[in-house]
Amino acid sequence: MTNEPRTPRPTLDQEAVLTHLHAARRRQTPTTLWTAVGDIPVLLAEVDRLARLLNRTRRDFANLLAAANATLSADQGGESDPLAYLRDETDQHRAGVALE
Repeated sequence: MTNEPRTPRPTLDQEAVLTHLHAARRRQTPTTLWTAVGDIPVLLAEVDRLARLLNRTRRDFANLLAAANATLSADQGGESDPLAYLRDETDQHRAGVALE
């Protein structure tokens, strides 16, 4: 495992979007208004991308939690290798991350 954080980076220029919005508020000309409106599809695409990342993160967490619970149950049940559940899940997660 690496120590490099896997934080999603924004795919849009937030400063430019804010600049367009402030310009549209200050000078309500057709050009400034349409420039600000033109940012909406980019913002919606970013919201969609972040929603997909959140869903994947929730799924990964649920899978890891299920593996942890299975490991605890296997340990209490006296299975010979209770950590196999966690190993399998972390291996699958690493394989999925490597494909990205």
